[in-house]
Amino acid sequence: MRFQGKISSWKDDQGFGFVVQNGGGERAFLHIKAFENRAQRPAEGDLITYVQVRDDKGRFRAEQVCFVGQRRVAAAESGSWPVIWVLVFCAFIVSACYIGRLPWLIAGGYLLMSIVAFIAYALDKSAAKNNRWRTQESTLHLLGLLGGWPGALLAQRWLRHKSKKTAFLLVFWVTVLINCAALVWVLLRWR
Repeated sequence: MRFQGKISSWKDDQGFGFVVQNGGGERAFLHIKAFENRAQRPAEGDLITYVQVRDDKGRFRAEQVCFVGQRRVAAAESGSWPVIWVLVFCAFIVSACYIGRLPWLIAGGYLLMSIVAFIAYALDKSAAKNNRWRTQESTLHLLGLLGGWPGALLAQRWLRHKSKKTAFLLVFWVTVLINCAALVWVLLRWR
């Protein structure tokens, strides 16, 4: 059952606060990760809808949180297209290698760079959470440009890292287009 309430306190630097249900009731703990769409930063006084659950100690916690008036995004709807895109791309690369249009070294390169990119995103997310030295965005973009963009795209979705920052995503998609253009050029030249 979904409830509507108001954020009664919010610590933006720590990413948590509390929500009080409309009409009264016990307040519930609210974490930034509980928001289904994090394009907007929560603030004290914001109206939200949420599902209220109890943790193992019997305290209330808000989950599946949306701002009032914001359309809920189903998990499958928001999360399946990157996976489908990567699977289609991988199937294309393997098919092109199988029929001799590309060398298998390119498929191996995409796989290796995707793994490296995914790990780099995971390390950067961990560093962001723990207030440690971060990976430069230019390094993440370079990994994508060199063929790691499928792994980076999966990391953005599964790790929820660098998935909302518009300036970063714009450069990311430019690197994807450049990489794909280079792949097409190799496809046309390889015999």
